[in-house]
Amino acid sequence: MLKRFFNDIKKYRHYIWYSAKASLKSEVAGSHLGWLWWFLDPFFFMLVYTFIGLVVIRKNLDYFPCYVFIGLQTWNYFSKTLNTSISAVRKNKSVVSKVFLPKTVLVFVTQTTNFIKMCISYLIIVGMMILFKVPVDWHILYVIPLIVMVSIFTFGLSSIFMHFGVYVEDMSNIVAVILRLCFYLTGIFYSIESAVPEPYNKILLMGNPIAYMIYELRNCILYEKSPNMLFFAIWFAVAIVLAIIGINVVYRNENNYAKSI
Repeated sequence: MLKRFFNDIKKYRHYIWYSAKASLKSEVAGSHLGWLWWFLDPFFFMLVYTFIGLVVIRKNLDYFPCYVFIGLQTWNYFSKTLNTSISAVRKNKSVVSKVFLPKTVLVFVTQTTNFIKMCISYLIIVGMMILFKVPVDWHILYVIPLIVMVSIFTFGLSSIFMHFGVYVEDMSNIVAVILRLCFYLTGIFYSIESAVPEPYNKILLMGNPIAYMIYELRNCILYEKSPNMLFFAIWFAVAIVLAIIGINVVYRNENNYAKSI
């Protein structure tokens, strides 16, 4: 299965890229500001959640706007990919029912689209780090394996939910509710360590994969810290297992998807 998966990605890489570009263009097609919204939209949301964190919750951390922005954009990358992938087969019914296309490619198109948007948003973080004079050292290199882990985890979970989304029409609504709850348990605009009493803060932080990944991204980007290697290894292994499960589930059932939709 894995050999076939990598061959499919290589074979359809151009389709993935052009489909992602088309999706990005369609999102801003009716907007006067166009591509500028990819900078403005996350920036305005960052301002809102910074206000909530500083004024409403009254929790202050060093470089708090950057802190919020890293969490928000990483969460958006995960949640939007997952939620969109659930209905990917149904939304591409005209393609799926007429020509053969590996269904894992549909997840990759969605994930590539959101990954590009996250990368654009991270350019704002670079500017904010310069503005707030955030010290930078070699720990920032941990961003690369952490983003890889987030991406593998997101792909695996999205592939699994895409499979179930073919058979359960309300799956998107169910997952949307779960994601809304998870958003507030992930510490996007507050610190789980300081806001949640011990030992529950450690359980919530290390037991919630996205909370853990965001926590470590913030540590290496803003606070010159290395990831907890034990939990890094655990969640990286979980991400790979989920990806393998997702690939196998989709490949074994994709020929039946057209009949179900």
